[in-house]
Amino acid sequence: MSVTVGMLYPGFGAEDDYPYLEEVLGGYAQLPLVHTSVGVDAHEVDALLDLGKSERLLEGADALRASVPDAVMWACTSGSFVFGWEGAHQQVAEVEAALGVPVSSTSLAFVEAVRALGLTTVAVAATYPDDVAQHFARLLGDAGITVLQLVSHDIKTAALAGELDHDGVLALARSNDSPEAEAILIPDTALHSARWINELEEALGKPVLTANQVTVWQGLRLAGEIQSTNLLGTLFRDAGVLPDAGVLPAALLT
Repeated sequence: MSVTVGMLYPGFGAEDDYPYLEEVLGGYAQLPLVHTSVGVDAHEVDALLDLGKSERLLEGADALRASVPDAVMWACTSGSFVFGWEGAHQQVAEVEAALGVPVSSTSLAFVEAVRALGLTTVAVAATYPDDVAQHFARLLGDAGITVLQLVSHDIKTAALAGELDHDGVLALARSNDSPEAEAILIPDTALHSARWINELEEALGKPVLTANQVTVWQGLRLAGEIQSTNLLGTLFRDAGVLPDAGVLPAALLT
């Protein structure tokens, strides 16, 4: 079975994670991506509220119609969590009403991923300034998830976050290796991470949830087709659904 999960991705940063994720998932998932418009690229609350406003998302959603998606993701963490728990749900509900398919966002995907793994305590290693990152912590708290430690790296823009390389992402993850936390959460879909999830988990000795990883997982969950793989961390290994061996794409068996 093949499923299509449309991605509404603001601006540019780490959008190349998505073709990589398509490849790793063995071709059963198509992830067409539309770049939504950006006013000011800034990790500031007002700019992020503008980034996630209805007009931008609905314009992008209209561009996704031709892909006939089974589900759609607002592939943005900060542009969803700044609206708060209720606001984040309202945000995706408007897109869902417009397209008639299930819709979620990266912020809500983090919540569902933590729940799917049966976890309750996390640490957050954030690219954002602290005042922005605190909004993410509050959304997690509203969902019943305890943030034991939050480290903010004060990266001013999504473009700058997208420039972090392998060593930079590994250092960011290690910056908040809270011993008591059951998992490390690394928000920001502008941050490259998909290629290094297993390495991050090996370095930290616990599940690591990254923005583009949970976004795709949640989209597949909404579309009703998550297949397990060992290539994308604990989430896809333990919170996927393993199909019959004859259906499993060969790429997932490595």
